[in-house]
Amino acid sequence: MGDFTVIETQEQLDAVIGERLKRERETLTKKYNNYLSPETFQEETGKLNTEIERLNSALEEANSKIASHDEEMAEKDKKLKAYESHSVKTRIANEVGLSSDAIEFLTGDDEESIRKSAESLKSIVRKQNVPPLASGEMSGESSDEDAALRKTLRKLKGEE
Repeated sequence: MGDFTVIETQEQLDAVIGERLKRERETLTKKYNNYLSPETFQEETGKLNTEIERLNSALEEANSKIASHDEEMAEKDKKLKAYESHSVKTRIANEVGLSSDAIEFLTGDDEESIRKSAESLKSIVRKQNVPPLASGEMSGESSDEDAALRKTLRKLKGEE
């Protein structure tokens, strides 16, 4: 071991431990080189919190747009289903021989149930409206007597 010298002044103490303090600071600087200082940490945290708030508001806006689009889609799907149902009812009514006025009385969600409804409605009604053949003529419901009278009238007018 070496000679022990008594340290009597602050300058002597600084000289003795100065080199050791310098090495310790370098070691700590190397060790914590990639770490943030508290001031830098506060700045970065503030920036990130601002970005999070901006992104959250953008997310809420996007979610509200999605919700409104979902409502619009549901409404359009409902309208489309109503149009398709009306189209199927019209087609089946024409196939069965019902008038267009009878379409509103047809019920069912699918083609089979609508067809059953149309056939049951036709069996209840059992009367087709046949348009007259010529103006003033009845649709074939007249009696033979009425037909004979019409024929006589035509002969008198000179139409036959």
